[in-house]
Amino acid sequence: MVDGAEMTKDKNANHAATAPAYFSAWDIHAYYGESYIVQGVSMNVHEGEILALLGRNGAGKTSTLRAIARLDDPELRHGEVWLDHQPLHTMRAYQASQAGIGLVPEDRRIIQGLTVEENIQLAQIEKPIGWSLERIYDLFPRLGERRTQEGTTLSGGEQQMLAIGRALARDIKLLLLDEPYEGLAPVIVHEIEKTLQLIREQGITTILVEQNAVAALNLADRAIILDTGQVVFDGTAKEVLDNEELRHDYLAI
Repeated sequence: MVDGAEMTKDKNANHAATAPAYFSAWDIHAYYGESYIVQGVSMNVHEGEILALLGRNGAGKTSTLRAIARLDDPELRHGEVWLDHQPLHTMRAYQASQAGIGLVPEDRRIIQGLTVEENIQLAQIEKPIGWSLERIYDLFPRLGERRTQEGTTLSGGEQQMLAIGRALARDIKLLLLDEPYEGLAPVIVHEIEKTLQLIREQGITTILVEQNAVAALNLADRAIILDTGQVVFDGTAKEVLDNEELRHDYLAI
């Protein structure tokens, strides 16, 4: 472990309880059956920040996102999750979604047989306050051009745009992205990055899980690195980019 990482992890256990934040997870522990996957993760994310949640394969990144979103798998057995003063840890997944959580999973979950517009409308609340169809199409002009096309026939990059646009349609407060660059050409990754920067400018808070750590760090304000389900680093994205030992030990870059 790099110098200072253990201190960072120890300090992080009490950080959420002492520092105000828009989103906080306090000492969360989550299991798949008897498999102990998320082992005391804590984090604070301030409004409008992008946090890169990084680590090697199997470190617990996706499981942490799913626990935050209150999905049944993994099971959150201990800890608290708060968003804008609301206790998500007391909620079911649909309630957490209504409270402002938007999860875009790695497989995107585009619904077969529905057009682009129908995929978005299915998620949209009756009277969206901030994210109307028109505003989503302004953010993703390509979706507007393909609004009547079946969603599953779009390219991979377009499907990622649709998945993000569908999440925004719920007027979310926290966007959770799991491997949004997976399988995309560099030019499309750059386009998604520009979109996420625009979303940040709208004040939406984002937690980004991404194996392309350098791309995630260049976009993010802050970074948390997980190893075997525990936080081993919590600091700025620049600190990770500048620390060769940290990148080698925990990110293999």
